[in-house]
Amino acid sequence: MYKIFSAKNIFILILFTFVVSIIYISIRIYLAPAIAPSSDITIRVKSDYVLLLVQSIFGLAAILFPLFLKRRASLDIPAVMIIVYSIFLYCAIYLGEIRNFYYKVPHWDTILHTFSGAALGSLGFSIIILLNESDNIAFSLSPIFIALFSFCFAISLSVIWEIYEFSIDFFLHTNMQKYALETSEPLIGQAALIDTMKDLIVDAIGAFVISAIGYISLKRSKDWLKKFEIRRK
Repeated sequence: MYKIFSAKNIFILILFTFVVSIIYISIRIYLAPAIAPSSDITIRVKSDYVLLLVQSIFGLAAILFPLFLKRRASLDIPAVMIIVYSIFLYCAIYLGEIRNFYYKVPHWDTILHTFSGAALGSLGFSIIILLNESDNIAFSLSPIFIALFSFCFAISLSVIWEIYEFSIDFFLHTNMQKYALETSEPLIGQAALIDTMKDLIVDAIGAFVISAIGYISLKRSKDWLKKFEIRRK
């Protein structure tokens, strides 16, 4: 049973899912109507499937990127980090966008953003510790500075992601920032801002929790985040 759910098998399954999705979406682009019928405007049209295809290709490339980085940059990226990263992309792109979990499952977006804030905070810790242990750096950074850097690192990337979502919505007329209902009815005033601000708030909460855990771990010489640390080979 353990071998069936091994890290390698989970990674292959996620990879296979994205490949199949790309093939399926490519077929749907050909079959889908150009304009949704007035009787059901929730039906996905060609432009919807084109966006899904782009997101699926991006997801596949993003999943393979750590393996590319691991080989070309001579980095030892923990298997658990790669798997957690791959599962997050699976939940965000395949389940969230392709399977429409953002609308079907309550608070799905909030859960993912909280997790992403924590994951980015963990990545920030790993990067700064990697630099801190470099032979080219003549000074040692304090635990509070590393924790602060990790928190700011996660928040910065979260803001960049919201800018990306806003840009895609603006140019491609999508609804990544959920400024409209599933029926395309636009929200007004504060209601249109709630999703973006909620995402940033839960990102900050996730990043703060990991930063606090990392600080205590460094201060008390614990190995709580050891499995998520990137090392040089």
